[in-house]
Amino acid sequence: MTSSSVVHRNGLAATADDLAPLAFAGYAHFTAMQVRGGRVRGLDLHLERLRSASVELFGQALPGDRVRSHLRAAIDAGPADLSLMATVYSPTGEFAVAGADVEPEVLVRTGPAASGPQGPLALATVEYERVLPAVKHVGEVAKTYFLRQAVKQGFDDAAFVDRRGRLSEGTIWNLAFCDGAAVVWPEAEMLGGTTMGIVRRQLDRLGVPQRVQEVTLDDLPALAGAVVMNSWTPGVAVHRIGPTPVPEAPSFLALLHRAYEAEPLTSP
Repeated sequence: MTSSSVVHRNGLAATADDLAPLAFAGYAHFTAMQVRGGRVRGLDLHLERLRSASVELFGQALPGDRVRSHLRAAIDAGPADLSLMATVYSPTGEFAVAGADVEPEVLVRTGPAASGPQGPLALATVEYERVLPAVKHVGEVAKTYFLRQAVKQGFDDAAFVDRRGRLSEGTIWNLAFCDGAAVVWPEAEMLGGTTMGIVRRQLDRLGVPQRVQEVTLDDLPALAGAVVMNSWTPGVAVHRIGPTPVPEAPSFLALLHRAYEAEPLTSP
């Protein structure tokens, strides 16, 4: 009987000795994905994310074929549908400089399949900018801290506003808006999500107008809808950002889900 929860290090079942040093480490990056029928949407985007982040943090990246084999080993050890997180780290750990001879290693964890909250969500706004925003790195205490603060204030989650007053991203989400005619992606320093990448390229193939522009809190009343998206889902409706209500726009939400589902599933 297979289990949806496994932990592999470099393609093999991880031991307590393997994991003990990592329990106290925070210099690493990761990607998260939903596996359906043993396959993944946007596999190329996940692999490129891991490659580019490894070059940024470690100065080198593992061969793509090796990363794929580690993903495949974890997927094969579980049920057909599951959640998967692949973390890349240096065996030298934190607070040390690794030489070119020290290759990064890969930790893969699987768990039950997920699809995100139902929504609609109310998002508190927080002035915050992530360090290395283009890298999906671990150890970001601010994400959970601001989520918890938002819930204490009666919201469901939080959205970040940069020093220029631009909405950028959510705690663990990308933001997307519509103006009634086009999909609007916020212009700011942020993490480009893999689901966001999938949706954008499929919207292009569907011929749906898209644009990137700065979105501030003052712009919200003129918009026709807002969503958050991440590896769980291509869209959860947002009905309020800060004090400003936002229309739920079910047709916009349905469009994003249709675009996502048009992306083919690929085996690692």
